[in-house]
Amino acid sequence: VKNMDESQLLKGILEGCVLAIISRKETYGYDIIMQLNNYGFHNIIEGTLYPVLTRLEKRGAIKCRKAKSPLGPVRKYYSITPPGETELQEFRILYENVTDTARHILFDELED
Repeated sequence: VKNMDESQLLKGILEGCVLAIISRKETYGYDIIMQLNNYGFHNIIEGTLYPVLTRLEKRGAIKCRKAKSPLGPVRKYYSITPPGETELQEFRILYENVTDTARHILFDELED
């Protein structure tokens, strides 16, 4: 769709997806980008991801620790916090409700 900016639609969804990836295991930025890429988000770059991580960290949904990586340089590792787990569960419910409603409207499906 030429007039609709995909990034606006993606912005909120991306936070939930990043939180879900971090909830599975402690991880770092490049790995998160690779996982998003494997799922089909091919346009996610560091400049897109790091503001998301910063917002999640400021809200207390994730925490960050710095540690030496197996390859040498210090790397930031992210893990989910208990409030982040709650936020993720709430996001999943909200996402499901919004996407179900939108699907019904977009594809003219009346609920029974």
